[in-house]
Amino acid sequence: MALHRLTRITIGVPNVEETAGYYAEFGLGQLPGRAAGEAASLADQATSAGTSPGGQADSAGDQGYSFTTGDGGEQMRLVPAARRRLVELRVGADDPDDIERVAASLARLDIAAMRTLAGVRAYDPGTEVTVVVEVADRIVQADTPPPPYNTPGHIARPDARAPGVLRENRVQPRKLGHVVLGSTDQAGSQRLFTEGLGFKISDTVPGLAAFMRCSTDHHNVLVQQAPLAFLHHTSWQVNDVDEVGRGATMMLEKDPARHVWGLGRHHVGSNFFWYLRDPAGNFSEYYSDLDCIVDDALWTPRTWEGARGLYNWGPPPPPSFLAPEDLAGLMTGVHGAS
Repeated sequence: MALHRLTRITIGVPNVEETAGYYAEFGLGQLPGRAAGEAASLADQATSAGTSPGGQADSAGDQGYSFTTGDGGEQMRLVPAARRRLVELRVGADDPDDIERVAASLARLDIAAMRTLAGVRAYDPGTEVTVVVEVADRIVQADTPPPPYNTPGHIARPDARAPGVLRENRVQPRKLGHVVLGSTDQAGSQRLFTEGLGFKISDTVPGLAAFMRCSTDHHNVLVQQAPLAFLHHTSWQVNDVDEVGRGATMMLEKDPARHVWGLGRHHVGSNFFWYLRDPAGNFSEYYSDLDCIVDDALWTPRTWEGARGLYNWGPPPPPSFLAPEDLAGLMTGVHGAS
């Protein structure tokens, strides 16, 4: 496929420094800070491609923060914003011809877009996110053999403890996997990502959400119908379920109130998960063992309804996962960090 990964996201939060400390503990590598005036610049760019929230840029503070993953390089920026939200989502394409195809598709849909030196930029009113498709290198991940598991009738690890219980290193996410966004116009947002940008649909929840991919991962963007535009969660790949558990355990040792939902296994996507809450109110997910769609002809998208599609096993999702506790405040203009 011409598109191949999420390259970088920019998240706006009211409490940048506190939220940056959280993601450093989460395992992301921190780069030297950038001037957070970039936040206003990003919002201005969104305005040039559509209409930014409230018709004006977010106010910028003194400092922004950039973070890296083990395989993806710089994949997240935190910048000051009046309320928590995803400001920008960047998607990697292979070459300039791919950019031309995206620009032509957006034009056919009458979606305003702005060309840049390296790509094309469009604004989605439903999610209030600026999406940038740019030429970028593909992620190359070193082969990571699965840990040996003893199973009935097969001893793969004789006379040895499981590697997962011996690990003491800090958990570091390998890459940004996906983002989940609330949209006030789910159908319109889905159209922009699929017909405009070239994402493919992996599975759907009728009338509510679409799991969409720009890589071989089951989904890179999920857009769900919501009463307002907001960032539900970001998701970060780790090696295996032991890393999911170790990462979450370390985070909860620092602050048990960070816990949202987990440990469990999703049904749609099949991945192991554990969700935590950052100081701004965004959820962040450790995941492993996500379905991968290498041959589109061998995958049949399905529709899912009810809790069965949400998880296969694990604790039931808390109400705060389905409807984050700060949504009412976001809707009424109370944007402070929660």
